[in-house]
Parts: sequence; C-alpha cells; structure tokens
Amino acid sequence: QDLAGGRRWHFFFAWLFVLNGLVYVVDVVLSGRVRRVLTPTREQLRHIGGSIREHLLLRFPHGEEARHYNVLQKLSYLAVLFGLLPLMVATGLTMSPGMDARLHFLTEVFGGRQSARTIHFLTAMALVLFFLIHMIAVVAAGPLTELRSIITGWVVIRSQRRSS
Repeated sequence: QDLAGGRRWHFFFAWLFVLNGLVYVVDVVLSGRVRRVLTPTREQLRHIGGSIREHLLLRFPHGEEARHYNVLQKLSYLAVLFGLLPLMVATGLTMSPGMDARLHFLTEVFGGRQSARTIHFLTAMALVLFFLIHMIAVVAAGPLTELRSIITGWVVIRSQRRSS
C-alpha cells in the first residue's frame, strides 16, 4: 500500500534496466552483430509469410538452420532493441517531473504526461508479450535443450536422418 516506495523501486530497477540495455546495445552495435546477425536478408524478407506459418504451427528449425535467427526473430529483436526499449525510456523520462525541467520538449513530443503514460504502459505490455512468446517457444521447442543454449550459448545440432 506504499505508492511512494513502489515508485522508488520502479525507478531503481528502471535505471538498472536502462544501464544494462545500453551496455548490450553498445556491444551489439560495436561488434557488428546488428548488421551480421540481426539484419534480415532480402531472401528472408521475401519468405516472411512462410516463416509466420511455421511459427504458428510451432515447427522449429532443425540442423544447421537452427544455428541462425530466422526473419521473424531478427525483426522482433530489432523492434525491441531500437523501437520498444528506447520508447519505454523516453516515455518514462517524459513522466518524470524532475526530467521535465531539463527535457521539456518530450512532453510535447508525446502529447502530455497522460499520453506518455499510456504509451509507456502499452510498450510494457508489448515487452511482456515478447517475453511470454519466448517462454512458450522454449517450452514447445524442448525446455532442457533451449535452456542449455540460453545459459551456455551453445546450440546442440542433432543430425537428421535421411530417408532413401
């Protein structure tokens, strides 16, 4: 029932989230992974419909294809890294009375604090949805294998049987 305490905790974890995100984005950009790993190819973009269908049917890639992000993964990670997360930070700063004195233009950009609050909430819900979809995919693809690859960074590729 302590709103002020909840707000302090929110700001504490928000800044941890921002600092962690900044370190990650700087690493991804400076290492070239944005271009090399996260940018979809034209070929992938042409076959986005098939990728959507495969995801909806919970068909996961096998063999060498499992080592690389598909077009939907690439687009969603780019949207989160360079769309949702910066929007979350900007709307959070817009709602802060202390930041309003320094960054007063943000209030105008988002159409006021209430609009910023609404966008902040919708962005948070989009991030929760992103997380839930990942958890469903982990369970559907095999939790032990997926958790091992998340923790260690190593993907186990099982050889596929060829039918003759």
